Amino acid sequence: MNEEGKLSIGLISCSGEACPGGTISRLATQKVLRSIRPGYHFVTICLPLFMAGGEEERNFARDYPTITIDGCEKCCALKATEALSGPVSGKVVVTDLVAGERLGEGTLATRELTTEQKAMVDQVAAAILEQVDKINREG
Repeated sequence: MNEEGKLSIGLISCSGEACPGGTISRLATQKVLRSIRPGYHFVTICLPLFMAGGEEERNFARDYPTITIDGCEKCCALKATEALSGPVSGKVVVTDLVAGERLGEGTLATRELTTEQKAMVDQVAAAILEQVDKINREG
């Protein structure tokens, strides 16, 4: 809990720019951060800073429930978090939810998202919120 009495939950999203799933994961994380979920205080953690030695970020992930959101099966956010702070409370992998061929290849500009890609963002955001609800149920 934070000072306001709300459950704090960390979100660590993929930072891959060349992976369309990375863009989808970051947009979905932003959507969750902007959604109204009374009782929760979401904290987004910068994966590059976390990996570069950000002690505040590592301590947060060690002390509070944290969900990783990876863009592909390499699961960089999950692996880094577990190696540097311990087990995560939840994980979402975009390619587990959306077939790779539907994601496309190369970079994905947010201003060029198709209707299908916007639906993927909503799907991944819903999966993140399922993990949040699971954390809440398990206490």
